[in-house]
Amino acid sequence: MAEASICITQDQFSCSICLDVLRDPVTLPCGHSYCVGCIKSHWDLDDRTGVYSCPQCRQTFTPRPVLGKNTVLAEVVEKLKETGLSGPSAPSPSGPGDVLCDVCTGSQVRAVKSCLVCLASYCQTHLQPHCEAAPLKRHQLVEATRQLDRKLCSRHSKLLEVYCRTDRTCVCLMCTVDDHRGHDIIPAAAERTERQKKLEATQRQTQQRLQEREKELQELRQAVDSLRSSAQRAVEDSDRIFSELDRSVKRMRHAVAQLIQVNQQAAEIRGAALLERLEQEIAELRRRDAELSQLSH
Repeated sequence: MAEASICITQDQFSCSICLDVLRDPVTLPCGHSYCVGCIKSHWDLDDRTGVYSCPQCRQTFTPRPVLGKNTVLAEVVEKLKETGLSGPSAPSPSGPGDVLCDVCTGSQVRAVKSCLVCLASYCQTHLQPHCEAAPLKRHQLVEATRQLDRKLCSRHSKLLEVYCRTDRTCVCLMCTVDDHRGHDIIPAAAERTERQKKLEATQRQTQQRLQEREKELQELRQAVDSLRSSAQRAVEDSDRIFSELDRSVKRMRHAVAQLIQVNQQAAEIRGAALLERLEQEIAELRRRDAELSQLSH
């Protein structure tokens, strides 16, 4: 059985609010998908009314829907990011991933442009009428892409070429005179450029903070290592000091014991000599007493 291949482009998986590739995509009950952060921020403005709408089809929801990550769409978006595709590839006239000409019959050729009026893609040969015929020259051509209807307003079938900052969504010029009348409107390209600049500035700040935190982490690790080394040296020094004190105490105890023993021996010798003299004196006194007694008789 022949293997089926699915060709994907960034245009198919872009958020109509931030105009970028979907991040953590969620799908609303109406079927449209957005970045979870974009749609949450968009709906946060509607908390005061309690009525939440889809920025594209304007379908309303009450109460606020619980958003769950569209895992299938997230996997496809991750695959798109891994392949690094920002649009259709062109390795060969019929290579995988190409947008094919809608007019070619038989062996189709890679399309080079897509017409937002005809909603068709053309190879270089079939694009010639759009370059030569006066009525077709007024058609708006873009780089060859799939799902051209995603670039058109679902209500007016006009190009989504402006961005409504009030409702935070891409709209066509017809929308600016009815549903978005009086809103803060800016060209979609200008909004994208401004958001890219803000994202780049935020990314630079994040990278700077990351570098600062990594430096602080390195310094903290060095301080911890230094503290650990100091503590280890203090323990070793204390062990050495107490060991020396223990040896000194033992030496002093031994010296004191020897001194006591020497003093004891000297005292015993002196005592023995004194005892001997006393015994001799007592014996002499007894002898004299006996003599005196005999003389008295």
